[in-house]
Amino acid sequence: MPPADSLNNICAIIHLRGPLTPKGCEAAVQKVVDRQEALRISFLPGKDQPMQMVRKTGAPVLQFRDFSSTPEALEEIAAEIFARPFVLLQGPLYRAEVFRRSDNEHILVLAIHHAIADGWTLGVFVQDLFAAYLLGHRGGTGALPPVPLSYTDWGAAERAFWSPAELEQRGAFWKSHLAGTRRLWDTQGTGRLQREVSHIPAELGRAVKDLARRNGATLFSTLLTAFQIALSEWTNTDDILVGTPVANRTKQAVRETMGYCSGVVPLRGIVDKERAFASSLRSVHQATVESFANAMPFVEIVKAVDAPPEPGCNPLFDVRFALQNHPVPDVSVAGLSLQLRMRSTGTARFALACEINETGDAMEVAWLFRESFAPLGEIQDLGRLYLSTLAAACGSPTGTTSSLSNILR
Repeated sequence: MPPADSLNNICAIIHLRGPLTPKGCEAAVQKVVDRQEALRISFLPGKDQPMQMVRKTGAPVLQFRDFSSTPEALEEIAAEIFARPFVLLQGPLYRAEVFRRSDNEHILVLAIHHAIADGWTLGVFVQDLFAAYLLGHRGGTGALPPVPLSYTDWGAAERAFWSPAELEQRGAFWKSHLAGTRRLWDTQGTGRLQREVSHIPAELGRAVKDLARRNGATLFSTLLTAFQIALSEWTNTDDILVGTPVANRTKQAVRETMGYCSGVVPLRGIVDKERAFASSLRSVHQATVESFANAMPFVEIVKAVDAPPEPGCNPLFDVRFALQNHPVPDVSVAGLSLQLRMRSTGTARFALACEINETGDAMEVAWLFRESFAPLGEIQDLGRLYLSTLAAACGSPTGTTSSLSNILR
């Protein structure tokens, strides 16, 4: 995507409850800007590539207004805020507006460019904003404590780690691991994003987690194995390649840092219909562990496998599969609370995406697609196929994939 395209914007709605004031909100955002370098970044043209510039200081980009109209009208305004492009050369690369619905009910609309933020960043922003407002509300005038690791220092550590030798070693793994892969579809479709949501009920969710434990696998690997089988059945293809996001925040020091730290790991699975689900699960889990262990910057994976660029398309895979585990906090004390809800930009970056969010033992399954790629009815069929695959696997984990397919039919 072109850097200034609004499709690069990450969007969020934050519900705030409490006696907020314009002055208090501006002071709180200022404290977050002072703490987080990402909110002071812009991009300058360089000799070989653009360079990040981190300003020493920055003013908060915040508007505050009363709003008594309908929720639908607020949605339209939020969509306009999300769709407005950023000027990367000028910065800052975020904007926020607070809408007062009543004395104690407010909505904060936040848009931030993906070049300086990832999903984890939104949770950090909410936590910092809450702490900053609470500090001012209680009469404190000081700053928030500095982050354990600044975004600049994190970037320096990343560049130091990814030596040519390290890149060559991991690149060899990906060149072998992805050899012979092909795209699932010739087109990704066009037009607005469609979103279809289904749910894994709590009873099935508990069964899936128990199945994972009994086979020494993770919940992610178990959900992925069933997804590979369902997608294989849906596409009539046994070689399934998906991409999954990783937070890349394994070190505690970077977990309080706003910025783009995340990465993407390709996960390849060959669906063998004569293999038992439990055996396939263990194989997928092992392959997933190896892939995560060899994770490297995605642009370097693309170079290693010599994948030709395709404008508007991911160069390796058509499908995104994610079990969201970045913090999406609901924070509160007496009289003040913040609840974060992420929003889509409205255009899919992949032909198909499946994003799973845990809600206790139950799980929400969001399917993202363009209707010109596949009509809603077919996506709903895929959603039912996925849930049926999970249920059949829990009921008969030693049954072969082909027998599961017969059950599903």
